[in-house]
Amino acid sequence: MLSFFVLIDALLMTYRIAAGIEYLGCAFHGWQRQSHSLSAQEALETALSQVADHEITVVCAGRTDTGVHGIGQVVHFDTHAERSDYAWLMGTNTAAVDTISVRWVKQVPSDFHARYSAIARRYRYVILNRTAPSAVFHGRVTQYRRRLDADFMHEAGQTLLGEHDFSSFQSAGCQSNHARRELQALSVERKGDWVVLEIQANAFLYNMVRILVGTLVKVGAGDQPVDWPKAVLEAQSREAAGQTMPPNGLYFLGPIYPSHFAIPQPVDGVDGVW
Repeated sequence: MLSFFVLIDALLMTYRIAAGIEYLGCAFHGWQRQSHSLSAQEALETALSQVADHEITVVCAGRTDTGVHGIGQVVHFDTHAERSDYAWLMGTNTAAVDTISVRWVKQVPSDFHARYSAIARRYRYVILNRTAPSAVFHGRVTQYRRRLDADFMHEAGQTLLGEHDFSSFQSAGCQSNHARRELQALSVERKGDWVVLEIQANAFLYNMVRILVGTLVKVGAGDQPVDWPKAVLEAQSREAAGQTMPPNGLYFLGPIYPSHFAIPQPVDGVDGVW
């Protein structure tokens, strides 16, 4: 009788698994499941469910819009299936479509939460700053033809660091209870024809990164002075800021977690391409 209950307990045991995910944003209709088209979440859950032999539902660190790419997205899910980290990794990548992949897998404690355990998040925005478009990177970067001064953009970005009300940098429809966020780091660097922005904050508002970039682009193009983004911030009005840049230049590098979870940190850029 004892062995019977031990078997039942084993069958009912649940494991929490975390995974690092990479996906091509232009191949999906955003991260979140949609009733009318394929999302990155659906593609991942379909592959994971095949490996687990039961339905898997994942929770992500941050939902991304259509066209936005994920390099270091983190998810967690609960399962009673016993699989090694290697089996989860190889099995899911074998079952998944080519435009999404699992970079790493590890079992985590039950109190780990992909979204709520994160203490910061990092994004990278890539601009191809030349007249001719790129065939190789089509759908993967944003082209801007006018010459941008990356140094001016970087200087302007430093005026936005710290904890502020970022109402000027959120799109209509944002569901956050308030607009206070801590912008922890912002850098702008030119690498040949590429202008690369990297932004880290404790959390982001809806379209906050793309509006920040659109605002800094106006400085880089010479349309506004270096101190203008600070005035935009203080205005607390979306109408004061620059355009919302296209999604295809945006990469979610990943979340940052407390060290005791031992979660791999966000990747350093896009695998050395930019």
